Amino acid sequence: MKKTYLFIFGTRPEVIKLAPLILKFIEKEEKVVICNTGQHRDLVDDVLTLFNIKIDFDLQIMKENQNLFSLTSNLISEFKNVLDISKPDYVFVHGDTTTCFASSLATFYSKLKLVHVEAGLRTNNKYSPFPEEMNRQLVSKMADIHLCPTHEAKQNLLKEGIDNNKIFITGNTVVDALLVAKDKIKKQDKIDIKKLINKEKFILFTGHRRENFGEGFKNIFEALLEIAKKNSDVQIIFPIHPNPNVKKEALRLLGKTPNISLTDPVKYGDFIWLMENCELIITDSGGIQEEAPSFNKIVVVTRESTERIESLANGNSIIVGSDKQKLIKTVNALLNKVIKENISLKSNNPFGTGQACEHIYSILNAQ
Repeated sequence: MKKTYLFIFGTRPEVIKLAPLILKFIEKEEKVVICNTGQHRDLVDDVLTLFNIKIDFDLQIMKENQNLFSLTSNLISEFKNVLDISKPDYVFVHGDTTTCFASSLATFYSKLKLVHVEAGLRTNNKYSPFPEEMNRQLVSKMADIHLCPTHEAKQNLLKEGIDNNKIFITGNTVVDALLVAKDKIKKQDKIDIKKLINKEKFILFTGHRRENFGEGFKNIFEALLEIAKKNSDVQIIFPIHPNPNVKKEALRLLGKTPNISLTDPVKYGDFIWLMENCELIITDSGGIQEEAPSFNKIVVVTRESTERIESLANGNSIIVGSDKQKLIKTVNALLNKVIKENISLKSNNPFGTGQACEHIYSILNAQ
C-alpha cells in the first residue's frame, strides 16, 4: 500500500524550496497531498503557477496586521483538520516559519511522522532572527527525520543531542528549484521586470524581517538614500514586501528618489533574472543568501547574524546589520570593486548541486 506524503507551506520561500521536492515525489508516482496555509497569500501563487503545482487544502489563514499569537493558534487548529482528513504517513515542513512551527506542533499532537526540510540552521540567538530561530529549534525537538542542507547544519543538531541516525545531509532544495525554474523561464522567455531597468547597473534590495521593523528599517532606508545619491549611475530595485511595517516606511523615505525604483513583489521568474543580472544584493533574506552563490553574487546582509555561515566562508556574504554607516561604506566599496575591477567569487554553491530532491526521495523511500 502506498504511503501518503503531506507537504505544507505558507510563505514564498517555503513553496520555492518545496516545489522541486513535491515534483520529485509526483514524478515517482507517490501519493502527495499539498496544503497552503496562505501565510503569504499574494506571494506564493505565481510560484505555484510556474511549477504547475495544484493544492489540495487552502487554509487562507492570512489576515491584515495579524500578530504571531493569532496566526500560530489559528494555524494549529486549521491544520489539525487537514491531518484528520488526509491521514498522512509523513508530514513535510520546511525551515523556520510560523507555518512550519505550528504545523509541526499539530503533527506532533497527532502522533504522526514529521520530516523537517532545511533542518539544523542556527544562530543560537533566540531573537535573531525573530521568531524564526526558536521556531526551527523547537521543530528539531519534534521532527522524526532531519534533512540538513550542509555538514555544519548536521553538527548543530548533533550538539543538541539529536539522534545521528535521524539526520541526513542532502544539500539545499533551493538549488534544485533554481535549476528547474531557470529551465521553465527560458521556455517562457518573458521577463516583465526588464521594463523597470533604466540604468546599466543596478543593486537588488529586499527586506522583510521582523527584527528590522522600526528603527532598523529606518536606518537601512536612510543608507539606501545615501548610496543612491553617491552613485547616480546605479539604480536600486526594491520589490517591497507587503507587510505595512515595511511598505509604509519605504514609500515615505524612498519614494521620491530618481534612481530608487520601488515595485510590488515580483514574480519568481523576474526575481531570478534580477539576481542573475544585478551588481550586488542587499537583503535580510536567508533564501537569497543560498541562491546568490549560484549567480556568483555578493550579498550584503542587513542582519546582526546569519545561520548561512557557509555563504560567509565562501566569500558571498558580508554582514552589516542595520548599521547605517557600515551599510553605506560596505556597498560603496563593493560597487567600486565590482564596477572597476569586476571581482570574481568562488563559483560553486556551498548549499548544493541540484540533487537534493533525488537524495531526499531515496531517504524516504528507504524508511
